[in-house]
Order: sequence, then structure tokens, then C-alpha cells
Amino acid sequence: METCDPIGTPMEIKDRLDLDQNGSLVDATKYHSMIGALMYLTSSRPDIVHATYLCARYQAKPTEKHLKEVKRIFRYLWGSVNMGLSYTKDSGFKLIRFSNADYAGCKDTFKSTSGGAQFLGEKLVSWSSKKQDCTALSATEA
Repeated sequence: METCDPIGTPMEIKDRLDLDQNGSLVDATKYHSMIGALMYLTSSRPDIVHATYLCARYQAKPTEKHLKEVKRIFRYLWGSVNMGLSYTKDSGFKLIRFSNADYAGCKDTFKSTSGGAQFLGEKLVSWSSKKQDCTALSATEA
């Protein structure tokens, strides 16, 4: 991957991953190792969290399509190696929270994914993302 071309985003916006039952299977051990390395990085790189966890959903039967998406995340990391979180003592103490949810975003189960981020001043202090337990009937419910 050191000779790859860097890319600007960790995942295609319009392309959603699915189970891909007709795709050719890849080495699951290698795929698990790559996902584990990306999960370790998520503590200091929240920009790859969503893409990493979408790819992690398909560890049981990874296909070429899934491996291609994982490699895209590595290409993104190669191009943004100097990015990361840093906290300084001069940031304010105003707590701000943002949250959002999609409506039936998972192609396999049609379940929604909700998420949120909390900022203390201008610094990110907490975030969350979760696939919902049930299928929402509207975007408001999601």
C-alpha cells in the first residue's frame, strides 16, 4: 500500500456496502487483521470510524467488494497521515451536541443508523454511532 495513490475520502458517498452473496470470497484472516488495525486507529482518527464499522459488519464472509472498501480506507489514511485529534488547554467550556440518523440506511436489514458528537468548546470529546435494533417507519422515528 506504500505505493498506492492517496484518496480524499475513506468511503464513496453514493456506494453502500451490502452482503454481496455473489462475490468471490477473500482470505478472512487477512480481512480480520486489516479491520482490527483500523479499529485500533479509530481512537485517534474519528474520520474513519463510520467506514471501518461498515466494513466490519461483513467479517463472516468478506468478498472482493468488501476488501476493496477496506483498501480504500488505507489509501485515505496514506493521504492523510498527518491528521489526528489534538486538544489544547485554551479551548472553551461550552458543551455542544449534534445528532443525526438515516432512514433504513442498511441495504441488508433496512435498519437505521444513528450517531452523535459532543464538543467541549471546539474540541471533540465524545462520539457515538449505532445501528438501531428495529426498522424505523419514518425519518423522524429514526
